[in-house]
Amino acid sequence: MPPANTLRVCAAQPSLASDLASAVIDHARIVRNVDADLVVFPELSLTGYVLDAHPVDLNGPDVLADLVDACTSTGAVALVGAPVREEGRDHIATLRIDPAGVTIAYRKRHLGADEEPRFRPGPGPGLIDVHGWRVGLGICKDTGVEQHVAAMAALDLDLYACGVVHHRTEIDEQMRRATHIARRCRSYVVMASHAGPTGHGYGDTAGNSVVVDPTGTCVIRAGDAPGTTVTASLGSRSDAP
Repeated sequence: MPPANTLRVCAAQPSLASDLASAVIDHARIVRNVDADLVVFPELSLTGYVLDAHPVDLNGPDVLADLVDACTSTGAVALVGAPVREEGRDHIATLRIDPAGVTIAYRKRHLGADEEPRFRPGPGPGLIDVHGWRVGLGICKDTGVEQHVAAMAALDLDLYACGVVHHRTEIDEQMRRATHIARRCRSYVVMASHAGPTGHGYGDTAGNSVVVDPTGTCVIRAGDAPGTTVTASLGSRSDAP
């Protein structure tokens, strides 16, 4: 399928919710309000960066129904972060939520030291189609691993979408990674970053979610407030400056 002429993307910074049900409601509200084809949320956005959070049960009661309904009513694809369990193994995952339902789109390949005792690394590069756009996927530490970036570059992406969590002191490194990936992959980048407190020592996170064009130029960037979003309409890579 040829890509749509434009893709309207959103990087979201949801507020930390008190429980999964509240997080789903907030994510769904964002999807309904932003007028975007693709909405990208931070790493572990549904639970917060809480490394002992229960996995989100994708086979039990449909706790994500409100998010599916939001995507159905808007036609959007949402990429949300959640811990998941498959065959007795836990992963840090990106879930794709769209009018067809919920699927695991990507499992984090490169884990942090604090994540390794519980989680298992995923199999490798993730690639999905969104309205004909080739969208590569990554989660946080992946974005700083050159092996991962090189694998993404080999996939001839139109867009790289990732959810991250960084300390406020790491804003410059966060932006460096987004810029490097854009130039290396010659693609747009949408990086959604936690804002506000989110757990496991991240009491003062970076926020500053960003959309970057294939030259590494910032298209739009959020501030550090939780509950905010940034959106941009992207043309094809050939249209980028």
